[in-house]
Amino acid sequence: MRILSGIQPSGKLHLGNYFGMMRPAIELQEQGEALYFIADLHALTTVRDPAALRNYTRELAIDFLACGLDPARACFFRQSDVPAVTELAWILSTVTPMGLLERCHSYKDKTARGLAASHGLFAYPVLMAADILLYDSDLVPVGRDQKQHLEVTRDLAIKVNELYGDVFKLPEPSIRADTALVPGLDGAKMSKSYGNTIEIFEEEKVLKKKIMGIKTDSTPVEEPKPTEDSAILGLYKLMAGEGDYAAMVEAFRAGGTGYGDFKKALFAATWEYFAPMRARRAELLADPGQVDEVLRAGAEKANALAGPVMARVRRAVGLA
Repeated sequence: MRILSGIQPSGKLHLGNYFGMMRPAIELQEQGEALYFIADLHALTTVRDPAALRNYTRELAIDFLACGLDPARACFFRQSDVPAVTELAWILSTVTPMGLLERCHSYKDKTARGLAASHGLFAYPVLMAADILLYDSDLVPVGRDQKQHLEVTRDLAIKVNELYGDVFKLPEPSIRADTALVPGLDGAKMSKSYGNTIEIFEEEKVLKKKIMGIKTDSTPVEEPKPTEDSAILGLYKLMAGEGDYAAMVEAFRAGGTGYGDFKKALFAATWEYFAPMRARRAELLADPGQVDEVLRAGAEKANALAGPVMARVRRAVGLA
């Protein structure tokens, strides 16, 4: 089974990135042939500062390795180091119905929130389809908000297969319902686009300040607190043990504890959870050549896997 997933280098690593994509991907590297890439081409839709993009890409590579990606088990590479992906995206775009992209909610949501409309943003699902189909992927771990884009990938694969024969295999999504949506500071889905993120590798004081700033209602200390849609509980559940989480839920319902105390408990759980990863990250920062070699070897393997697929595609459509 070949597993593939990618993540954009558009800012610092946050809890939504880790629990929504990274942790499931790291667990899946034990179950098949895993390919994980840094989606720097996708990031061009929002990151227009070249120095920032280079820095984000580097930091993301370090962070993913620190969080448990094992280059001995998974192929890890930069998206832009495999030129075939843009060629395949163009070939797919020639058979992509406009209506299929117009129905994608991610584009509508991002433009509604003020992100400038562009062809790249609109055609994002086509490049994502190329990312997936280029490596004959079987399983794609995605967040719930990306499920529609994977459906687009399958639609395009089916369309190409109907037109040109048996060219692509159809990938399946892997969505973990318990961690698919990670709440941000405002209770909405955690996203850099929404400015509501909690970064994993912030300095201790900065991280604590962020967590203490989580939006809550005005329920008095002595009163029971609503548990439904609580960002504090939603985040605590991800990092605390079952017993500690159950105790916090009970304390919410009992009253007598203020939100500030709950946030302090959340900070403590967060700091402890990521302690081993902070230590591993410090080791990687002290040996930058190690990261370079991992990405170089990953790109070499990814290109080797992409080559036969692109040869098959070119023959099928008449380019070879």
